[in-house]
Amino acid sequence: MAEASNFELVQIVAVLGAGVVAAPLFKRAGFGSVLGYLAAGLAIGPFGLKVISAPEAVLHFAELGVVMFLFVIGLEMKPQRLWSLRREIFGLGFAQVAVCGALLTGLGLLAGLAPAVAFLAAMGFVLSSTAAIIQILDEAGETATPAGQRAVSILLLEDLAIVPLLALVALLAPASGGSGGADWQAIGIAVGAVAVVVAAGRWLLNPLFALLSAARAREIMTAAALTVVLGTALLMQLSGLSMAMGAFLAGVLLSGSTFRHQLEADIEPFRGLLLGLFFMAVGMSLNLTVVMADWRIVALAVVGYMVVKAIGIFVIALMFGADRREALYRAALFAQGGEFAFVLYGAAAAVGIFDARTNAVMSTTVILSMVLTPLTVIAARRLLPPEKVDLDGVEAPDGLSGSVLVVGFGRFGQVASQTFLARGLEVTIIDNDPEMIRAAAKFGFKIYYGDGTNLDVLHASGAGGARAIAICVDKREAANKIVALAQETFPNAGVLVRAYDRGHALELINLNVDFQMRETLESALAFGRGALEYLGLSPEEAQETVDDVRRRDKERLCLEQTSGFYAGLDLLHGTGPKPEPFTRPRHAAQPLNPAADAIAGDAIAAEQR
Repeated sequence: MAEASNFELVQIVAVLGAGVVAAPLFKRAGFGSVLGYLAAGLAIGPFGLKVISAPEAVLHFAELGVVMFLFVIGLEMKPQRLWSLRREIFGLGFAQVAVCGALLTGLGLLAGLAPAVAFLAAMGFVLSSTAAIIQILDEAGETATPAGQRAVSILLLEDLAIVPLLALVALLAPASGGSGGADWQAIGIAVGAVAVVVAAGRWLLNPLFALLSAARAREIMTAAALTVVLGTALLMQLSGLSMAMGAFLAGVLLSGSTFRHQLEADIEPFRGLLLGLFFMAVGMSLNLTVVMADWRIVALAVVGYMVVKAIGIFVIALMFGADRREALYRAALFAQGGEFAFVLYGAAAAVGIFDARTNAVMSTTVILSMVLTPLTVIAARRLLPPEKVDLDGVEAPDGLSGSVLVVGFGRFGQVASQTFLARGLEVTIIDNDPEMIRAAAKFGFKIYYGDGTNLDVLHASGAGGARAIAICVDKREAANKIVALAQETFPNAGVLVRAYDRGHALELINLNVDFQMRETLESALAFGRGALEYLGLSPEEAQETVDDVRRRDKERLCLEQTSGFYAGLDLLHGTGPKPEPFTRPRHAAQPLNPAADAIAGDAIAAEQR
């Protein structure tokens, strides 16, 4: 008993350890965490180190990660928002599934497969991996973009498609003695299950969570959140529908709940862990025996299915108004099979439509396509031209002039520009965000589109005749580049810069800019003054304290210019033991090296800002 228990513990540690090592390494290398998890699963699976001998059991359990993923997506999709995407879901999504399914079925028939086998093999491959695509979009920050929302819409339709496809498996079964008519009892059960979930979401869940939150026990709320997700998924599965779609529906119904953010926070750790386990289980399931025995068939199937599906996706994307770049990127993203293929192929094998070899070859084809997807996406991102900027209603600078040139009109530049405009100065403003420029126009601002790191743009914006160039961009590297261009090309203009943090401020001082200001310094001091007054100090006492902090900060900054990042620590009001004075060796007493010292100073980053 003890030996069995120890072996199970070894397996758990091996799975967790492989994921912990592989995912960050692959992500740092630019391949993404999905490929890392797949590689880790292959390494510890039956065809690697053999730590895990039954990947099917792990895969079945890890599918809960996909379920929780769709629940979290549902929490972000309010019914009104979902309704606004109806064209993308039922138009674009249906068109992509139908066209790609037809093309891949034709490919299967050309390869000599029986019609039923060719159709189900094609439709299984059409259902792209929701988990892989959402993870890739999420890591790249593309989920909330219009293109990302269209991708999510297609995935929702594909998840819905598994229901009628499983029904078709029963109809296509060679041993089926049915009449081919609709199973009205099954349909009624499915509709009833959906109705139960909708009713519970509208009238039961909010009062339930309100009651549980009154107990003020975090573990009870977490258990309730898991119960809702898994219970809804189980109900949908028992009624013949998709577990993932059940979880998504529960998420949508709770998207307007006051407990939405709490639910998301409770589910997130389980979602991330189980989703990583799912990808590892897919890697474990890669049957290298099948690959080696039928490598020609598998290779042709992977290449043929991925290329033909990509062509279908590209054509449909163009037909629905996507530009060429988005169409190619979507083709690279979706040109793979997904987790629902295993469900469909397993059902087909159970009723005799697929023989064992066909099932193994098609499952291996899907797994290999999932492994290749992160690589195709990386290639697409590197090879495709940059996304075209929509400049409709946006004007580029040309022959402008003004006393002050403001580069960057974000939250900092907007406030800073008010001081110039209040004194009647002639101000020219440029920014490289068309959406922000259009929004600013509604408030009476004329902003020109231009990248301040481009010397031609600075010339066109009137930097040559400006008395001051106010650099208000939020990216440190871009600010430094503009500083260099301004100092070299426009020496008569004062260079005023928004500093990102203390390390950046020291860089700017060493670059001899005319004025620099840390972006959060004055607002934080004003906040502190207001807090002290709230706590009972008189306005005079509060101001005196703030003036003392500002004086100490300036002294530290002067010391740091000559003695390094840790000079003047005794000027800080700390919460821990008094730090020992930091001294550098004589040969090291040089201007700050921000790249090295800023890392060491992360522990006091909040104070520095």
